[in-house]
Amino acid sequence: MAEQRVALGEIVATHGLDGWLKFNPYNLDGDTLAPGLQIYLETSTGQAIHEIESSKPHKNQLLVKLRGIDHIDATKPVIGAILEVDSAALPELEPGQYYHYEVIGFDVVDRDGHRIGKLTATITTAAGDLYVVQGADKEHLIPAVKEMVDRVDFEGQKIIVDLPDGLLDL
Repeated sequence: MAEQRVALGEIVATHGLDGWLKFNPYNLDGDTLAPGLQIYLETSTGQAIHEIESSKPHKNQLLVKLRGIDHIDATKPVIGAILEVDSAALPELEPGQYYHYEVIGFDVVDRDGHRIGKLTATITTAAGDLYVVQGADKEHLIPAVKEMVDRVDFEGQKIIVDLPDGLLDL
């Protein structure tokens, strides 16, 4: 069975003349892009497999160097690509922790069991992560914080939330 791939972010620009790329990670706390890691770049024209030569922090981004790409001209085809890795390449988490990709598609319900919608995506912001929940009539943004996420039920594939009054009216 093929390994599930996880999107880590987007290649957004070149950096310098020596083949470095600016990478916008979906999770700034991640440190997955170690030298030797095999990655997949999804572009509008297809997929390419590369290996990380080096990466380093740069402002709110990462700079990434791919093995064998040593000049700015060779980087241009991957600008705009989504960078993915096999899920097995992700670091092990502590008990009770999970990766956001693992809960995409889960139903989101309140403590009384009323369905709010389906989790379709997460958005990482400077203030924290937001769950994008598609309800029957509109899309809701729910902060992914322990004060609002009561429990994640992996067996039942649902997220139980305890939201303040009025949040779903925004």
